[in-house]
Amino acid sequence: MAISRREAFAVALAGSAAAFVRPGEAAAATLPDWKRGFDNQRIADLGNGTFLNPLIAGDHPDPSILKDGSDYYMTFSSFDSYPGLTIWHSRDLVNWEPRKAALTKNIGSVWAVSLEKHDGRYFLYIPVKAKPNAIFVIWADHIDGPWSEPVDLRLPNHIDPCHAVGEDGSRWLFLSGGDRIRLSADGLSTVGEVEHVYDPWRYPDDWDVEGFSPEGPKIHRHGEWFYMITAVGGTAGPPTGHMVIAARSRSIHGPWEQCPANPLVRTTSVAEKWWSRGHASLVEGPDGGWWSVYHGFENGYWTLGRQALLDPIEWTRDGWFRMKGGDLSQPIRKPKGGSALPHGQPLSDNFGKPLLLGSKWNFFKPVPDEARRQRVEDEALVLKASGIAPSSSSPLLLIAGDQAYQFECDVEIAPGGTAGLLLFYDEKLYCGLGFDEKRFVTHQYGIERGRPANPYGRRMRMRVTNNRHIISFHTSGDGGETWKRFDRGMEVSGYHHNVRGGFLMLRPGLYSAGEGEARFRDFRFRAL
Repeated sequence: MAISRREAFAVALAGSAAAFVRPGEAAAATLPDWKRGFDNQRIADLGNGTFLNPLIAGDHPDPSILKDGSDYYMTFSSFDSYPGLTIWHSRDLVNWEPRKAALTKNIGSVWAVSLEKHDGRYFLYIPVKAKPNAIFVIWADHIDGPWSEPVDLRLPNHIDPCHAVGEDGSRWLFLSGGDRIRLSADGLSTVGEVEHVYDPWRYPDDWDVEGFSPEGPKIHRHGEWFYMITAVGGTAGPPTGHMVIAARSRSIHGPWEQCPANPLVRTTSVAEKWWSRGHASLVEGPDGGWWSVYHGFENGYWTLGRQALLDPIEWTRDGWFRMKGGDLSQPIRKPKGGSALPHGQPLSDNFGKPLLLGSKWNFFKPVPDEARRQRVEDEALVLKASGIAPSSSSPLLLIAGDQAYQFECDVEIAPGGTAGLLLFYDEKLYCGLGFDEKRFVTHQYGIERGRPANPYGRRMRMRVTNNRHIISFHTSGDGGETWKRFDRGMEVSGYHHNVRGGFLMLRPGLYSAGEGEARFRDFRFRAL
């Protein structure tokens, strides 16, 4: 049955009201709701002097934050998406705006980085998951670049670097597992060998965790002490696993004493709003108060990846600190001072300007010249075909941070081409709908599931609705005036790390495979 564009959107909006509530957790439905920003996306700032987590919705894991005068910069693990390591900017710690991507050369899957400024120069220390693992560094004299070519520090089998400067001016990289290595004065090479300097605090044996996995060390100097904040318990797995611990020393060289209140943050029940919370950094707010930024999975939404969270902290009389935000399910008073930037960005795109590669769109596992596949002309994104399916086509993807959303686009293919819209986790786990000039191509579980007849030929408008993991597709042959529901629905709550691995999220995107070029016009996104 064909329905109008307005009717279809009204149905989707009404259906999105059904919140995810686990059995026995009806109270979750009464949690406060978010304010809405670009494309109706949820934003943290409630506009009344408070904010509601997530700080930045969607997959923004392993936050590395830098206070630079009155400005704050933050970046996150970008894994196999390139351009990667988008720099986000804030002046009030709550509202964040993406700027430019710092890493354009594909050096592998990028994990938890360290963003630093030393002697007026910006540095990014970048661990890469490979065989063996490696750590690179890039630098720039301005936060927007240009950033240098990656320099291999030749540190195999180590991850999660954190740059630190000692009381004597020495520069160091602290590493996962309680290790460290000295850096040269310019920060672009290492000196000596890796040494073990810290044995992290251990949790009781009967706790449900993924594994010990001490990782993500962050070094902060405050007053007379150096503080080392570490994640243990595993990044994913059981919701109660990931946690934040701390130790301190009067010298960068140790010895390190454990915080008596460890763990400082831990999800203790699957009923909590945020799961697997950890990988924390400390930062001073614009009013002199102190905060912690870390990540967590949203209850019931592993598919959204690890989202950035903001937690107020309090320094205690004994020289330690504690987190004050509880399970982060309720609004929190904003830091005072600092001007608010527009939060986030529109995900809709009329392709009237060059593609925002890095700050909005990313290729998945691109080859070195992947960006040459795309160009924008006559208000259309022209994407050269690559591969034979989404798994081999290096699709263009977005990060969508809402529990329910809808996106649509006009798609035109060349003879021999196949193109369409996707919800993409990685090359082995995705779903979506594409078409060639004679047949549709349905994708589910990362495989082709069927090829029903295509009545529209080489051009149609397509819509995907993700209504809290329930997926539906609509197609239109008249530019979206009327829509027909496609005869295959899907459920994608299992498209996430605990099923597939990889630490990624389920992302909306576009693909072009086969032969020739596909043209995408009038891409519209709306959170529901």
